[in-house]
Amino acid sequence: MRVLPVGDDALLVEAASGAEAQALHAELLRRRAEGSLSVREIVPAARTVLLDGLDDPVRRASELTAWDAPAAAPRARELVELPVRYDGPDLAEVAAHWKVSAREVARIHAATEFTVAFCGFAPGFGYLTGLPARYDVPRRATPRTAVPAGSVALAGPYTGVYPRSSPGGWQLIGTTEAVLWDHARVPAALLSPGTRVRFVPVGDA
Repeated sequence: MRVLPVGDDALLVEAASGAEAQALHAELLRRRAEGSLSVREIVPAARTVLLDGLDDPVRRASELTAWDAPAAAPRARELVELPVRYDGPDLAEVAAHWKVSAREVARIHAATEFTVAFCGFAPGFGYLTGLPARYDVPRRATPRTAVPAGSVALAGPYTGVYPRSSPGGWQLIGTTEAVLWDHARVPAALLSPGTRVRFVPVGDA
């Protein structure tokens, strides 16, 4: 791992892989909960973890550099199930890329247990990992100017659900009526880093 200073009281830890970043994030949360790490915010990304508001950044940087990265993140107990209709406009294109039928795309996707690796792009948008690397798909060559809220989409190694209408270039394979972001809910985001997610087919699909 590489540890970089950010401002006066923050550190950015670069991991070798997304899985290592997820494991590191889980370990940092554990240490904060037990009281051995004083930090205001722990923010995971694709291959980094930001620690903001550290009590002693210089000392913590030295400690982190000496750590052995955790092999894997512990299995989260929380499981969120999202109902989905596999009716997206890019379903056939994804099926062709995977060299399977559209029905098989739905079966493979619904049979996978995902984990929220990190959040970003828009409030409530989680980057979900879990599909094997052979199912990676490219982004669309021309992004859409408006992707409907609730669209279930694929890009690279990730699955995501658009919490609101916005431009986007991911491949759309389905739709869900689940509310990903609600200001009146505590917490407002339905998905957070570490949450386990399953998609449950509904309707004709």
